[in-house]
Amino acid sequence: MDVVVVESPAKAKTINKYLGKNYKVLASFGHVRDLPAKDGSVRPDEDFAMSWAVDTASGKRLADIAKAVKDADGLILATDPDREGEAISWHVLEVLKQKRALKDKPVSRVVFNAITKSSVLEAMANPRQIDAPLVDAYLARRALDYLVGFTLSPVLWRKLPGARSAGRVQSVALRLVCDRESEIERFIREEYWQIAAILGTPRNETFEARLTAFERKKLQKLDIANKAQADDIKAMLEGATFKALSVEAKPTKRNPGPPFTTSTLQQAASSGLGFSATRTMQVAQRLYEGMEIGGETTGLITYMRTDGVQMAPEAIDAARDAIAKEFGPKYLPEKPRFYTTKAKNAQEAHEAIRPTDFMRTPASVRQYLDSDQMRLYELIWKRAIASQMQPAEIERTTVEIEAVNGARTAELRAVGSVVRFDGFIAAYTDQKDDDAEDEENRRLPEIRAGEQLVRQAINATQHTTEPPPRYSEATLIKKLEELGIGRPSTYTAILKTLEDRDYVTIDKRRLVPQAKGRLLSAFLESFFERYVEYDFTASLEEKLDEISDGKLAWKDVLRDFWKDFSGAVADIKELRVTDVLDALNEELAPLVFPAREDGSNPRICPKCGTGNLSLKLGKFGAFVGCSNYPECSFTRQLGDAANPNGENGGGDDGTKVLGKDPYTAEEITLRSGRFGPYLQRGDGKDAKRSSLPKGWTPETIDHEKALALLALPRDIGKHPETSKMISAGLGRYGPFVLHDGTYANLDSIEDVFSIGLNRAVTVIAEKQSKGKGGRNGGTPAALKELGDHPDGGGKIVVRDGKYGPYVNFGKVNATLPKGKDPQSVTIEDALALIAEKEAKGGGGKKPFRKAAAAKAPAAKKTAARKPAAKKKG
Repeated sequence: MDVVVVESPAKAKTINKYLGKNYKVLASFGHVRDLPAKDGSVRPDEDFAMSWAVDTASGKRLADIAKAVKDADGLILATDPDREGEAISWHVLEVLKQKRALKDKPVSRVVFNAITKSSVLEAMANPRQIDAPLVDAYLARRALDYLVGFTLSPVLWRKLPGARSAGRVQSVALRLVCDRESEIERFIREEYWQIAAILGTPRNETFEARLTAFERKKLQKLDIANKAQADDIKAMLEGATFKALSVEAKPTKRNPGPPFTTSTLQQAASSGLGFSATRTMQVAQRLYEGMEIGGETTGLITYMRTDGVQMAPEAIDAARDAIAKEFGPKYLPEKPRFYTTKAKNAQEAHEAIRPTDFMRTPASVRQYLDSDQMRLYELIWKRAIASQMQPAEIERTTVEIEAVNGARTAELRAVGSVVRFDGFIAAYTDQKDDDAEDEENRRLPEIRAGEQLVRQAINATQHTTEPPPRYSEATLIKKLEELGIGRPSTYTAILKTLEDRDYVTIDKRRLVPQAKGRLLSAFLESFFERYVEYDFTASLEEKLDEISDGKLAWKDVLRDFWKDFSGAVADIKELRVTDVLDALNEELAPLVFPAREDGSNPRICPKCGTGNLSLKLGKFGAFVGCSNYPECSFTRQLGDAANPNGENGGGDDGTKVLGKDPYTAEEITLRSGRFGPYLQRGDGKDAKRSSLPKGWTPETIDHEKALALLALPRDIGKHPETSKMISAGLGRYGPFVLHDGTYANLDSIEDVFSIGLNRAVTVIAEKQSKGKGGRNGGTPAALKELGDHPDGGGKIVVRDGKYGPYVNFGKVNATLPKGKDPQSVTIEDALALIAEKEAKGGGGKKPFRKAAAAKAPAAKKTAARKPAAKKKG
């Protein structure tokens, strides 16, 4: 019997059925080892030696694999067919060698591009050894990412509080988003006019023609710059006669695109289905691992992490058979189509994404799939089959028209297209983000050269130039791919990291950089410019690809990188924070000092009138403050252009009066502070205040909502068992219900106002069943283990406490920031929170610590004198 190791348990179950009783298939559950997030995991001074750690869950799985291998005849590593899959096989093999589980047993590596019986059996018949250059490329990539993140992040914590971390590729993606935002801010709109004529043919059919020249001068987009010019041209055309000078019908062909790669699938799913990159990959993974069809689990698509655009010869033959059957012989070209990629550094060892069986049409599998799976499978099937179909035959018609009014002349043009044969369009058409090509797709009536045309209307429309659009997930992925930055398997993780760390938010499917993201990007551009340059990052990717091709030694690449990078970090450590702020004030001037409506100097404090505004750094990040502090207490949240006058004062200082409280007669106001917008009832030290809950914006707050928010907490009713009151409210960690010291989170702020007694009792009971934190309730539940502290002293764990989630290290408990998902906390986040807490004295009283330290040697001596307990039995 041979042991076969795959990545996922779902895949293991399916493959076990294919292989039979002579094989035992076990899952690694993805990566089994990683670099611990502590100093020394990659050691440049020891020729980039790397230390790997195995977490508890992976340790158990590896023990199961080792036990099975000891009783087996051989080991077959069958992880995914990409760089990460090769790395996982290598890690498993290394651990088994350390455990001495292999002895002299044969080890082989197999890869299959699809989870179908034929693909798996064919792969098993053609084993190979682990691809050493591919593993070297993985090690280089992992070491680079560690060295950048772990070396740069501590610098950020000291020089730029509020910044969580920086990454080798993540920071370049963030720069693209921030640079686009800067373009939008600098953009100056220009007015222009377009003029079109609605004309009729002698056969009483109408069409539209656009003005292209006036008085023998060709017109560019912005040439008609104002209403006076437009009105003059319109008046001339309203008195003109029109004649068709020429009609040219030109046949063209449109060829289909190749099947999907990872990035083009993410782009098409975003444009056509509204899927995020993460959702696309989740659904594609499920389609790849397979569905229960006809009593057997079968993968529906090939492996979905690829940048190859070619299909296997047998797949091309199958696609051609399906075309003939589903669409007819006229849609089948004489010869198969072959594609090559245009992307930089593409690894074409793997197929494009395609159905495993082209005869398995979307209609035939509909009953086995949910809505999202069905839509994505249909997209993949149609694109793949279209790639082998006939081109579409299109006739593009262009009509040139002359308008004459006395001595004045103008030229107009009408353009339209007619599809003469739909070809591949019968299966698939690209979903466009806009209607830019509507004019060319319009069909024209019959128009003959030389005939007179009848003017029906002349329309002059005003337009302004538009700034470039913000990136969507799809367009950012496309840009990264064009620049040769990142790889198919990394794009989803990059986007998720930017969003999880609040560097960007997604609004109407567009990526909007947040203040902390722009601050980080500006800092890196100012002081680490080389390492966020597009060409530098792309050239590093090229070197990683050369390593995987066996053309470069991976440690040579690391040595070249580390020499310059470590020097740059050392230089930054000597910078004063004031130097950093001065540079950022200039780099981010439109964000830090938004223009004022009255035209006054945006850098002068609006409260005292004499101080200069500047970026300031606090424990929660950056904000704008006055140079006359503490005499002037003006502050403003960074990026709050809607409220440039900050949080102080009333009316003219940016405070919005919403009305009065009907019970207290106190004024209710909406204000903007250092930590965001908030509501306030009354004035002075005892005024009631409430921050706005997640999802609520200042624009949506009215008097009724303000009253409801300021009235919290709300009594729901008495608990039927204890007779103690249950209340609902909004806390630092979001909406909650409270009963007798037990807090339980609610899903949304709306639940706070609507939850009834029965539901509240259930929520409280569910929370209590998980175990209560605190002195009398034992250790709170562990939500996530992050590993050992880099300086020693024990593990760092995210726990669910009485007042919400927190990071625990020994006696230090550091609460998570408001709205932070416990599962998204990284070791870097945790170390920053722990350091901040300890700086406040939150890790236990120092005298006690000193006393404990003083007692430690004596305790050790006592322990040494104490005889060891005898073992029983």
